[in-house]
Amino acid sequence: MTMSKQLLAAGLFALSVTACQQKDQDTPQRTTFFDKSGMDTTVLPGNDFFSFANGNWVKTTKIPDDQTGWGSFYSLYDENQLKTKAILEEAAKADAKKGSVEQKVGDFYASGMDTATIDKLGYEPLKSELAKIDALTDYKQVLAYLAADESNRGGELFGFYIGADDRQSSINRINFGQAGLSLPEKDYYTKTDEPTQKIRSAFVAYIAKLFTLIGVDSTTAKTKAQGILEFETALAKSHKAPADLRDPVANYNKLAVADLTRQMPNLNWRQFMDNMGLKRIDTVLVGQPGYYQALDKQLPATPVSVLKDRLVFDLLDRNAGLLSKPFEQASFEFNGKTLYGQPQQPERWKRIANQVDGSLGEALGELWVKKYFPPDAKERMLTLVNNLQKVYRERIEKLDWMSPETKKVALIKLDRFTKKIGYPDKWKDYSDVEVNRTDYFGNVQSARKHHYKEEFDKINQPVDRSEWGMTPPTVNAYANPTNNEIVFPAGILQFPFFDKDADDAINYGGIGMVIGHEMTHLFDDQGRQYDPNGNLRDWWTKQDAERFKAKVKPVVDQYGNYTVLNNLRLNGQLTLGENLADLGGLTLAYQAFKLTEQGKSDETIDGFTPDQRFFLGFAQVWRVKIRDETQRVLVSVDPHSPAKFRVNGPLTNFEPFYKAFDVKPGQKLYKPEVAQAKVW
Repeated sequence: MTMSKQLLAAGLFALSVTACQQKDQDTPQRTTFFDKSGMDTTVLPGNDFFSFANGNWVKTTKIPDDQTGWGSFYSLYDENQLKTKAILEEAAKADAKKGSVEQKVGDFYASGMDTATIDKLGYEPLKSELAKIDALTDYKQVLAYLAADESNRGGELFGFYIGADDRQSSINRINFGQAGLSLPEKDYYTKTDEPTQKIRSAFVAYIAKLFTLIGVDSTTAKTKAQGILEFETALAKSHKAPADLRDPVANYNKLAVADLTRQMPNLNWRQFMDNMGLKRIDTVLVGQPGYYQALDKQLPATPVSVLKDRLVFDLLDRNAGLLSKPFEQASFEFNGKTLYGQPQQPERWKRIANQVDGSLGEALGELWVKKYFPPDAKERMLTLVNNLQKVYRERIEKLDWMSPETKKVALIKLDRFTKKIGYPDKWKDYSDVEVNRTDYFGNVQSARKHHYKEEFDKINQPVDRSEWGMTPPTVNAYANPTNNEIVFPAGILQFPFFDKDADDAINYGGIGMVIGHEMTHLFDDQGRQYDPNGNLRDWWTKQDAERFKAKVKPVVDQYGNYTVLNNLRLNGQLTLGENLADLGGLTLAYQAFKLTEQGKSDETIDGFTPDQRFFLGFAQVWRVKIRDETQRVLVSVDPHSPAKFRVNGPLTNFEPFYKAFDVKPGQKLYKPEVAQAKVW
């Protein structure tokens, strides 16, 4: 189960793995809050501003071996993990009252660090489930098993989350989406280029390895692995491409369970829902019915032995990190090293800290913000958000392409959006999560069961708009159009994004751009389709909608012409929302900065004018270097453009940048003003 599709699409950055402990490579001296030594002044700003601001850093920085990338997000995440480690170690040593937040997070962490007990158990914790799978005799029993699994409802074949009904945003519904694939997206099963073929071969080897670890002979294990690949390949044909998943109208299908049962008799939706414990649920949302139609045909056509093998693989793969070292290492070899090019696994404490955050996120978060996020930081952030909101209002009012009728609703939506900063106003209750200091596997299963119960209790109930989709230590931010909200966890409200002692140019270029980015998401090609109450409805005039589409087409074309890794082209449609948010965020942050005393002045700091520092602070936020293997995956599935284009792309369309750095015709980032993409 995942967060809502809108939330995922609108997150600021895709940080794929744990950040590492090395910090000496790129921590700037925080006297002027910009690292001049990382610049490459041999590059003209008008040719490649990313390299001008970050070029020497890129040349000299080595990505740590336990990382898929390195830079601003990663190093801040690393700092936050060290803070988390201090909290967890302190809690683990304390003689805390049973049932308290400190006891739960401390004992959870201690259980994960007890490798002697974990290694001794091997895969013993899975044997009862393996026996259940072994006893299944047909696909109907497979479905019943999937539905009844308390710690993994629906298995890997039924993807779903519980969230607001897009067209009735005050009510939670169960939303089913395409699932069933282990590789990043559908093309990984069919592409014939050498890197993809290597990944498929490694995937088969990984499956076989897991089977051999539970005693299956190598020949049989390879046969089982090949059968699983063939099964997933058949399902992949029904999948929509990542870019197609960004259309909220096409992906909204409200269906009666009775109708689904008639349409897909093999899945028998009514029985499946009953087995999940959802007997009173008669209506669901299905994002991609084509997948479930394919699954309905594929299940009875597939030998039950293959279906059972798939269940065994799912069980092993999902829990490999909770088992003894051979399972954990096998998982890393494929999911870390092969897919993302990560040479080494992060240290054990980092992996367990991540698991605590994923299992007891708000319990950990409650301790985290007490120690590391004072109330005055929240107030300062709120002031910045309010300043950018005022600027956005002014810009909407002055738009020459939007009619008064549409503007009226747009301004209502802008005025109504919720601002969540730092941490929730109320914390989640984990009283039903049993945490035993000597049972890491059991602790994770208890947390998973809690999660499903918590989610299932929301179905057909009013939406709690105070709920958060990220934990406080997270280095990210998001916008959720069904809640009409923007959310900034405490984890990102630190340098290089924000520092209370930094000048306005740095803060507005950093966190100011992030704020504007998330605000713009509520009006990007997806977010604009949701009204002030968070309902998916057409509130634009037909003419305004057509003008908007015409405004954003140049952005699609611009980013679709960018390439990485020897002419691997970006998908301008997949990345459109993030690219619009980057351009909008930069625009709003700059205008808000110009209202400050520094923004109005000509005073230089370290040889840079206020405007130049604003743009350098902006580029510093995207000081990120990614492994080639990771970049290849992200180009296929990530709605965010690579860091270089998140800097150069918006600046190409921004006249104040041209003036600040004397960008002239003939330079690579120059476009005549008439050709610049301008939306908000």
